[in-house]
Order: sequence, then structure tokens, then C-alpha cells
Amino acid sequence: MIFIAILIGCIAGALIGMNAPMISYTYSSYLAIAVIAALDSVFGGITSVVNKNFDLKIFITGFFGNAILAILLTILGQKLNVDIYLAAIVVFVGRMFVNLAIIRRYYIDKWLNKFENLKNKKKEKNKKKTVEENN
Repeated sequence: MIFIAILIGCIAGALIGMNAPMISYTYSSYLAIAVIAALDSVFGGITSVVNKNFDLKIFITGFFGNAILAILLTILGQKLNVDIYLAAIVVFVGRMFVNLAIIRRYYIDKWLNKFENLKNKKKEKNKKKTVEENN
């Protein structure tokens, strides 16, 4: 269900992005860091769904809180003439990779368990068939 929502959001974002006006170079760093912070929150939300502890309030506050903090770091960095936003990028991207690893492991384990169950059912079916043939 959540993947359908993500897919619809990606398609809607792509369609809006193709028809939206170009962002000036001045604001591109703000937008980039806000998008990375938002993606970090999305991957964190998916991870919490996988771990069965998703809370919408935490997700929404994290989504906007991360984006606002990242933008504020970018503003501060520009005022100080230091690329502080790079630290935010490193942290957010690192967390995205950790969350993606958790999601990947969950679905690989789910797929392997399903495969093992099918394999065990097939063995049981063959065992019953052999027992019936021997009787």
C-alpha cells in the first residue's frame, strides 16, 4: 500500500517538475538540501513501517523539521562562507543508506522465508504422496 503511494507521489512529482519553472542557481542549494532531508524522512518512515512502529506525528514533524534544519544550516553556512550544508548532506545520506539496508534485509528475509515455506510444502506433499503409494 505504501509503495503505491510512493509511486503515485513520484509520478506526480515528475509531472509537476516537468511543468514547473526553473529554480534559480541562488536557491538550488536550499532546494537540494531540503529534498535530501525529505527523502531521509521518507526512508525513515518506510523503515518504521517495516519495523511496525510507524507514527504519523513523528513522521510529519521529522519530515518538516529535517527540511527546515537543513535549510537553516545552508543559510548559516552561506552567511559564514562555509559549506555547512555538506555536513547535513553526509548525515542525511548516511541515514538513508542505513534505512535502505534495513528495508532491503526485511524484504530479502521475507522473500527467503516465502521460498522456504513453498519448498517445505512441496517436500511434505511429496512425502505424503510417497506414503500413499507405499500403502
